[in-house]
Amino acid sequence: MKLKIRTGFGYDVHQLQEGLDFWLGGIKIPHTHGALGHSDADVLIHVICDALLGAANMRDIGFHFSDKDPKYKGIDSKILLKEVVHLLAREGYEIGNIDSTVCLQEPKVNPHIPAMKTCLAEVMGIPEEDISIKATTTEQLGFVGKKEGVAAFATVLISKE
Repeated sequence: MKLKIRTGFGYDVHQLQEGLDFWLGGIKIPHTHGALGHSDADVLIHVICDALLGAANMRDIGFHFSDKDPKYKGIDSKILLKEVVHLLAREGYEIGNIDSTVCLQEPKVNPHIPAMKTCLAEVMGIPEEDISIKATTTEQLGFVGKKEGVAAFATVLISKE
């Protein structure tokens, strides 16, 4: 049987707003501002979902979990990620690896990467070594640099026999 290998890419942004909880990679990070969104606005999980769905040619996160649907209001993005992994598994896909980058001026993300990797690995049922999370600032340029928002990118590799 022939092995089918596919790649996917995800990109997302969320506005930062004072007084909201800041969820990133499935964990709550202490900060004065949090991401604004219909769900918990976890930008890292959202890009991973989009990359996985894209790799499997299954549209995007908005198609499966519409921000117009009240049942997703405030939902924990880990629930969405777990469902995406189930959708892929039903089609016979396994996750090979994930490579992601978070663009954020503050707070510093690097101290939280080990906890994010542990959380995401548990949610997806894959080894932590298959998840790469990097962080960068934008050198005070653009909406990220002005601390108005957060952006993230992800690429994934999936396969099936």
